[in-house]
Amino acid sequence: MNSRILITGGTGMVGTALRSFLPDAVYISSKNYDLTCANQVEDMFSKYKPLCVLHLAAKVGGLKANIDNSADFYIDNMLMNTNVLHCAHKHNTKKVISLLSTCVYPDEIQYPLTEDKIHQGPPHYSNFAYAYAKRMLDVQSRAYRKQHGCNFVTAVPNNLFGENDNFDLDNGHVIPSIIRKVFEAKQKGKKVILWGNGSALREFTYSKDLANILLFLLENYDGEFPINVGNTKEYSIKEVAHMICNIFEYPEESIIWDTDKPMGQYRKPSDNKKLINLGWKDTKYCDFKQALTNSCEWFIMNYPNIRGIN
Repeated sequence: MNSRILITGGTGMVGTALRSFLPDAVYISSKNYDLTCANQVEDMFSKYKPLCVLHLAAKVGGLKANIDNSADFYIDNMLMNTNVLHCAHKHNTKKVISLLSTCVYPDEIQYPLTEDKIHQGPPHYSNFAYAYAKRMLDVQSRAYRKQHGCNFVTAVPNNLFGENDNFDLDNGHVIPSIIRKVFEAKQKGKKVILWGNGSALREFTYSKDLANILLFLLENYDGEFPINVGNTKEYSIKEVAHMICNIFEYPEESIIWDTDKPMGQYRKPSDNKKLINLGWKDTKYCDFKQALTNSCEWFIMNYPNIRGIN
């Protein structure tokens, strides 16, 4: 059965985490197939004939990358999502689970973020193009379900981190960016410059937790509407930065907060009660400090031969 599960974004952070759970699944990367190309996606489905697809592939990046490359983020994600879902329908794939992001939620909305609020207002300006492309993944999944009866499911994680993350300083997310900056600053005896003032709050989910949740959803969720799946504990960016400094034994006071730079949305707390009501336990999320330590230790062991660096 596992050999009939196809995973896009298979060499990414979550795809890599899934390998310990699904060693015999088919893991697709951009080196195998360009998902923005309809013909290549058709060839992929014709070859593997998957029963289930975990659609993890996306063009992603941090705050700066989203601001500087909004059109690229929009078109690449729209093409990937459109091609994958269309071919899944065409080839009678039994189930597709696609990942969204909490950035799909409106910038100005009553908290916490529940799944029914996704389309109730515009997303934050800093990553609006990526957010709208992800919203359309939800729309396309429901449209195919309504017209063709496809079991297309969407899940909404929050900020992901873990081993095998992307540590590119322009395209990486907040935790891998801070890990790299602190590690390299310690090596060079320099200070670290981080954007904003550190007060922004974020929820973080360990990649191995998300891998486990995706398997849980394969067995337990066939709903029409998105489901929030992230750990809902909030931490400030400053707290996270200080934790990383402590792990690397780097002085916290060596961080310079550049308040002339944007810090992004202040907070976006999500509600995962829908997942909990399905039977997932909050206690199954890995302790944040332990997961952060695991990620930093992996970084040390693999530096510099890491995605985004070498």
